[in-house]
Amino acid sequence: MKTLQEKMKALPAARRKKIERRTDQLIREEMTLRELRKAHSITQVSLARSLKVKQEQVSRIEQRSDLLISTLRRTIEGMGGELTILATFPNGAPVKIAGLGELLA
Repeated sequence: MKTLQEKMKALPAARRKKIERRTDQLIREEMTLRELRKAHSITQVSLARSLKVKQEQVSRIEQRSDLLISTLRRTIEGMGGELTILATFPNGAPVKIAGLGELLA
C-alpha cells in the first residue's frame, strides 16, 4: 500500500501544485486566533501594543475558547482586519449578521 507522500510524488508537477494550493486555501479558511496572527507575521508584543494591553493578555485571549464579540472584533482589528459574522443554513445563502457590538466599535 502506497503512502500519501508516495502517491503525491507520482502525480504530475502541475497536479501536485494544484493540490498544494487547494490545501493551503482550506487551511486558511479555518484558523485559531494564534494561527491567524502568525499567518500575518504579527507578534503578540506588536498586537498588544496595537490593543494597548500587555503581551500576557494577548496570550490569554488566544487561549480562550469563548470570547465576547467585542473582544474578538478588537483583536481582529488590531491585526488590521475586520470581523464579519455569517450565519449559514443548509438550504440558503450565508447571511451577514448586523448590529452585534457595532455600538462599541
